[in-house]
Amino acid sequence: MGKIVSNDTVAKKTFPVKGMHCASCVQVIERAVRKIDGVTNCNVNLATEQATVTYNKNKVTKNDIASAVSNVGYKALVDEEIKGEEELAKEKQEELNSLRNKVLFSLFFGGLIFWGSFPIVMNYAPLFLQNSFMQFIFATPVQLWAGWEFYRSTFNSLKHRSANMDTLVAIGTSVAYLYSVIATFFPKIFYSLNISPMPFFDTSTLIIGLILLGRYFEARAKSSTSDAIKKLIDLQAKTARVVKAGKEVDMALEQVRIGDMLRVKPGEKIPVDGKIIQGQSSIDESMITGESIPAEKKAGDTVIGSTINKNGTFLYKATKIGQDTMLSQIIKLVQDAQGSKAPIQRIADLLSSYFVPIVLILAVLTFGIWYDFGQAPTLLFALLNMVAVLIIACPCAMGLATPTAIMVGTGKGAEHGILIKDATSLETAQKINTIIFDKTGTVTAGKPKVTDFFLMENLGEVQKELHWQLSDNMDVKRYIISLITSLEKGSEHSLSDAIVAYGKEKNHKEFLVENFHAIAGGGVRGMVDGKNVIIGTKKLMEQEHVMRCAGLDKTAGELQKNARTVAFVGIDGKNVALFGIADILKDSAVAGVRKLQRMGIETILLTGDNQQAANVIGKKMGIKRIFAEVLPDQKEEVVKQIQREGKKVAMVGDGINDAPALAAADLGIAMGSGSDVAIETADITLVNKSLDAVASAITLSKKTMRTIRVNLVWAFGYNIILIPVAMGVLYPFFHLLLNPIFASAAMAMSSISVVSNSLLLKKYNI
Repeated sequence: MGKIVSNDTVAKKTFPVKGMHCASCVQVIERAVRKIDGVTNCNVNLATEQATVTYNKNKVTKNDIASAVSNVGYKALVDEEIKGEEELAKEKQEELNSLRNKVLFSLFFGGLIFWGSFPIVMNYAPLFLQNSFMQFIFATPVQLWAGWEFYRSTFNSLKHRSANMDTLVAIGTSVAYLYSVIATFFPKIFYSLNISPMPFFDTSTLIIGLILLGRYFEARAKSSTSDAIKKLIDLQAKTARVVKAGKEVDMALEQVRIGDMLRVKPGEKIPVDGKIIQGQSSIDESMITGESIPAEKKAGDTVIGSTINKNGTFLYKATKIGQDTMLSQIIKLVQDAQGSKAPIQRIADLLSSYFVPIVLILAVLTFGIWYDFGQAPTLLFALLNMVAVLIIACPCAMGLATPTAIMVGTGKGAEHGILIKDATSLETAQKINTIIFDKTGTVTAGKPKVTDFFLMENLGEVQKELHWQLSDNMDVKRYIISLITSLEKGSEHSLSDAIVAYGKEKNHKEFLVENFHAIAGGGVRGMVDGKNVIIGTKKLMEQEHVMRCAGLDKTAGELQKNARTVAFVGIDGKNVALFGIADILKDSAVAGVRKLQRMGIETILLTGDNQQAANVIGKKMGIKRIFAEVLPDQKEEVVKQIQREGKKVAMVGDGINDAPALAAADLGIAMGSGSDVAIETADITLVNKSLDAVASAITLSKKTMRTIRVNLVWAFGYNIILIPVAMGVLYPFFHLLLNPIFASAAMAMSSISVVSNSLLLKKYNI
């Protein structure tokens, strides 16, 4: 809160807004701020009680925004400093306590008045409670103290020629209260009209008490919708162990600087993002990625702040601190998503803008009809039905229907490593019927790995022929691997990295390398332990006049059919071994694609590989439609081609070189770290990099949108059904009228039901 993020002349500011209670409040504030010259957008979120404004900072100041909000009767805290979670929680709790006290006060005295005034029940009440003057004494502080917030909001709204839910409550309770005051102190007026002077202070007090009770439960329920943010914030470490001049010093997290060396012991939280310098460990990253299996980390690997070190001690260098850490980036992304608006919300916004004026007209119409055509005493019945109409109307539920579900849905995704950029992305995901997968780094690990290693069959004879002398009881296979690994360490090629990693797994021995030479597009060669070693393509073997091996040539052909890159090994002029290297499928690739296909979603593979290699990968994944030999700058056109077929397309890529395609798709899904270009380009970022999460994201979207639709049906249906009932349409047929007290209880329950229905999303298992 209170932080401006700017880019050149454009600034975006999110700040709290005080005094909002319904959807009409949201509309009034948005209209006022959008009228400011230089403001390009304003989104007000009733659930988070915040406004997000995008504006030209050369034309608009924070004071301009605050003034516009103030002019329509609300308070924008644009200069409020960023508060810690504990301070915010304390402030919220104080507000809840104050609201609770007003609820208890109102319901207690309202209950006493009800006991002393309601037919049948009043016969068992003490005489002093049946006294209308005593009821006045009980009702007045409820009306003027507990109900003061309704009056304050109404005065501000009417001053600026607008109206909201508080206006309806203030008018309704005031009518009931003033009628009762006149009946108590000036009964002759009613006698002159042949009307019994019967006060109903119980109506005004219980309405206030029940509406405040609804707001109390609603506030408590709304606080639960943002549990995901609280959980993420709670993950943050509080201290760090910094190594300085050989000594370990514990200090507050805020004192850590980029470049500091930090030590982490088993069971401790990793303070900030960084890179391991010394040591190794397994790290539980589930709170960030949603992946339950600990990740093995060694020197050179990156670690994420707030994850938990399991069993090793290591020293690492801080590379990102404060707001730049991955956790902070995730928290910011989730906050932005929860404060955004889904397109479906425009229905509620449009209707709520007309809602309060329509209700006021209907209330006046109800009074007129009952006063002219109702049974005696017509004034009393007209007033009661008018109050019921004013109270039963509830734009609160309409305002909460969408944002509460969005808050829970995006939070649920974040807990499982699915970062949803905004509410629009969440709504779009449920419409997707075609998903395009980039191959490298998306369905594959993005890092080549040795999958096969073969030696020539008659290697023993070659060993004797070339007079190899093996020492340290080393067998010929380990000797050859050691020669190869020692040579490949001099190359920076990704295939060389794969071979070196394989050599380390096989416990290779280090040999001295002389005359190392890298051949562009071919391979490497050099003298290793006195042997002339060449590693590379078949063409390189031919150029260097290496004697072929028929068995290995046949094996190479089979490997190439299975989408393997083949590296031949020549030692002292003979082809003695070969490697099969591939960018292997992720463990989640096949299962993730099958999940999507079971959901009826078409899957497409996009790759720069040749058609044969692409077909092999596609067959393993169960994908039939494949675009092969596609250059990076052609991926965007493939996306558009599929869209021209009338399909809603999601593109799944690594979030960096796939950026144009991600942007062109209806929904961009990045398999990323959550802190790079992926967050800026993609609509959804999968921190855990699991393809299973693609289906989970779409299912989460469908469940969230289903919840929103149920909420909107409930909110609109409630008003469509109960407003006519409050007007008295059932009376001619069943002699049923809606008591204003029950109307207030029903109104409170409508908001609570909408928030509670949204909270059910928390139980969804993804």
